[in-house]
Amino acid sequence: MTITDPTSDRLLRSTARQSYDPEVDLDWDAAPVEGLWWMQPERVSLYGTPTWDRLSLEQQIELSKHEVASIMSVGLWFEVLLMQLLLREVYGADPRAARTQYALTEIGDETRHSVMFGRAIAAMGAPAYGPRPAVLRIGRLAPLLHGASVFSATLVGEEPLDRWQRELMKDERCQPLTRMASRIHVTEEARHVTFAREELAAAMSQKIGRTQLRLHQNLTARSAYVMARSLVHPDCYAAVGLDPMAARREALGNEHYRATLAWMGEKMMPYLTEHGMVSEKDRKIWRASFLVPRD
Repeated sequence: MTITDPTSDRLLRSTARQSYDPEVDLDWDAAPVEGLWWMQPERVSLYGTPTWDRLSLEQQIELSKHEVASIMSVGLWFEVLLMQLLLREVYGADPRAARTQYALTEIGDETRHSVMFGRAIAAMGAPAYGPRPAVLRIGRLAPLLHGASVFSATLVGEEPLDRWQRELMKDERCQPLTRMASRIHVTEEARHVTFAREELAAAMSQKIGRTQLRLHQNLTARSAYVMARSLVHPDCYAAVGLDPMAARREALGNEHYRATLAWMGEKMMPYLTEHGMVSEKDRKIWRASFLVPRD
């Protein structure tokens, strides 16, 4: 007997209909196409700055490669954290339940995505930058998240990157490898976002005390800050001969890059707000994440 629920049943059927195997659906032996970007140039963190204008076209393309490798490696890190959270969700859960079965299915998806990102970074010939050491240490606390925070943090990690990749996968100026990896991730991640949204809504429909709600709100804001500020590792800039910390300061002050991050958060923020996960008390943290438009 299977214990059903409408959302999990639908997501399980969708998984059966449309899933990818990156091992066979990506051409790992194909050489990069000369002259193509690795990500949308307008989304590169230094785009529109004086430093960007001083770089040669070859350096600009090289920086796009290192930034996409950094973003992929941070995405991989986040998916490892998410798998830990989902495994905790299903620990001791009824294996007959569709919710349990879908959570396990999502863990399988995330495992394939993590391998795909790792192989893609290796194929680019770029470092697996990942988050900086302090963020890696903070990440070890992620399994302590519980209840609504699990799913709000999931949305913070998934929805901004999903929006970025939806644009990237359609951009014919970009390398086939990064476009196809984005397409695979977007197709399967759409189910993960739906699951997280439904689970967040369900968690917030329960009676939550004021203190607990503030904890969930603050953890969500801090998760958003850490995710957004970790996307581009400073060492990416060194790959094109720039001073890492000076370039990072310029990027974080770049109004065009701030607008990109706000665009990435544009679909997520109204949902989190609607479900009570955004508090005015965390306004400074949200603004520092750049995932909300400036006043």
